Amino acid sequence: MTRPSSSSLFSAALVGPALVGSVKKLDPRAMIRNPVMFVVEVVAILTTILFARDLATGAPDLAFSGQIILWLWFTLVFANFAEALAEGRGKAQAASLRRTRTETSAKRLRGNGADYETVPATALRVGDVVLVETGDIIPSDGEVIEGVASVNEAAITGESAPVIRESGGDRSAVTGGTQVLSDRIRVRISAASGSTFVDRMIALVEGASRAKTPNEIALNILLAGLTLIFVFAVASIPSFASYAGGAIPLIVLVALFVTLIPTTIGALLSAIGIAGMDRLVRFNVLAMSGRAVEAAGDVDTLLLDKTGTITLGNRQATEFRPVHGVSEQDLADAAQLASLADETLEGRSIVVLAKDRYGIRARDMASLNATFVPFTAQSRMSGVDLDGSSIRKGAVDSIVASVGQPPMASRGSNAAIAYKPSADSLEMREVQSIAEEIAKAGGTPLAVARDGRLLGVIYLKDIVKGGIRERFAELRRMGIRTVMITGDNPMTAAAIAAEAGVDDFLAQATPEDKLALIRKEQAQGKLVAMCGDGTNDAPALAQADVGVAMNTGTVAAREAGNMVDLDSDPTKLIEIVGIGKQLLMTRGALTTFSIANDVAKYFAIIPAMFLGLYPQLQALNVMGLASPQSAILSAIIFNALIIVALIPLALRGVTYRAVGAGALLRRNLLVYGLGGLVVPFLGIKAIDLAVTALHLA
Repeated sequence: MTRPSSSSLFSAALVGPALVGSVKKLDPRAMIRNPVMFVVEVVAILTTILFARDLATGAPDLAFSGQIILWLWFTLVFANFAEALAEGRGKAQAASLRRTRTETSAKRLRGNGADYETVPATALRVGDVVLVETGDIIPSDGEVIEGVASVNEAAITGESAPVIRESGGDRSAVTGGTQVLSDRIRVRISAASGSTFVDRMIALVEGASRAKTPNEIALNILLAGLTLIFVFAVASIPSFASYAGGAIPLIVLVALFVTLIPTTIGALLSAIGIAGMDRLVRFNVLAMSGRAVEAAGDVDTLLLDKTGTITLGNRQATEFRPVHGVSEQDLADAAQLASLADETLEGRSIVVLAKDRYGIRARDMASLNATFVPFTAQSRMSGVDLDGSSIRKGAVDSIVASVGQPPMASRGSNAAIAYKPSADSLEMREVQSIAEEIAKAGGTPLAVARDGRLLGVIYLKDIVKGGIRERFAELRRMGIRTVMITGDNPMTAAAIAAEAGVDDFLAQATPEDKLALIRKEQAQGKLVAMCGDGTNDAPALAQADVGVAMNTGTVAAREAGNMVDLDSDPTKLIEIVGIGKQLLMTRGALTTFSIANDVAKYFAIIPAMFLGLYPQLQALNVMGLASPQSAILSAIIFNALIIVALIPLALRGVTYRAVGAGALLRRNLLVYGLGGLVVPFLGIKAIDLAVTALHLA
């Protein structure tokens, strides 16, 4: 997971607009969303008004009050600066996305579909059908209903390689602002202007539509409660001081109040949430809500599709297993001949294996007058007819069933090629035995037959991704249970699950099975995450607490999930969990630091305030601060500067390591709890020395 450096966080392109935004955010209508800082602003406005009155009447000794008020406003600006800087990073990304929303015209098909009219993209409505040809910009989000085309999605994903979009299947969704590079497609519009995928991306990365998460709301309520308590506590001090025979200036009471309330976490709370979503966007994942990011950090169960996530997704031939009486060389030769026209990666791997292991090179099939038989879903086999011989490879049950039966006439031939039936059922049993062994080992068996005789089985192996076992072990240390979802039979699924190191698996999974598994886990109080790209995944994506839809998937899948992976990489689910945990850790760490930080500030300002009333409080002046005025001013200055110092940590996030909850708590208390106590003592003392040397108090 890449983390931006401090220099990139404070680049001139971001700092300038953020400073302007900080001042604009002083508008009370904006500040009221942050109860802690809103109260600070109210106090700052009142003291500023009183200061202006005293200045007009010529009251003496206003320098001290003026400095306190000035640092109060700095505290507010610095708090807003953290949020504005976090939003500024999102706005920079939104600007590049907005460039994809150029005024585009659309070829809207008329009722009969034979011709079209050119209209602005903004005039399109849900259900309209548009024609998009080579070089055209897709005017809005939709689904391909006819045709296939190569589409450049670099504006959305940042990936320069074009992708294929076609009608039917799970790659039919298209995004407005992307460009068709070849061919033509008909697209049914699924989103009106202003509510397209790009529109939502812009709103989310700018923070304009970011709603507070439940954890943020709970923490805000806690902070508001503490603030209210300290309002009453500080308001009672004048009467207490009067009873004790003394008086405490109003500006000193204000300073006490501001240092008592949790301004540090109050100032950074919003920035932490915005930065968490920003980290996902930089990782090319769009979260539809902050709640989804938080839920990712609390996930208990992770559902992962086998193909493309746990395995490479391309089965490879690793072995030729002949039946008794057939040599491996003969089986490899027949398998290669049957695969020469097979352009799938599995077919290519068979050709390569025969060449590398047995030295069998591809032949000139034109001179052999060969006719290739393509694979069909009905026959579940493919092959070649040449020189009066017929070779077939395919699913074991299909090949075994075809043995002894005459094949269909080959394409371009007037007569079927006659098989030489074999009545030896031992071959069938041997092939089925080999196939069962391969399935138990987690592979896929392909049977090969020549002229009605079974030759043996090709072992196709699902290649588990390198390092995936270690990643699952890391998730296990994080307390997350992993479940592999696959359509394979239970034997194959069990073998792959054991090799990959997942905790459990669901074999021969249907959409209903996935949904039932998610509901079962949630009924036990667990949070569940899963990824998917097809319409059949939509119910499970909607049910999951974290549903990551692939950008290449269907509109239904993208609408059902609460996250969209723009790169369509299913393995990102593991990184998304890490980013969610990083967000929760950052908020927890800074909350711990803020509370400890406030406790340390009490030792600076409380003895300074009440020393005149109770000289015995001098014993609490453990920092050895020069004077009460210096102590108060130093605490206020530190209160403002610590917010600036913590902005990089709030935006970058606390580094997450896969350790247990107990270890994380100990580390959090040691680093941020103890650090929150020590840093203010050192910081306030250093500021006190500077304030005294400059005669500011």
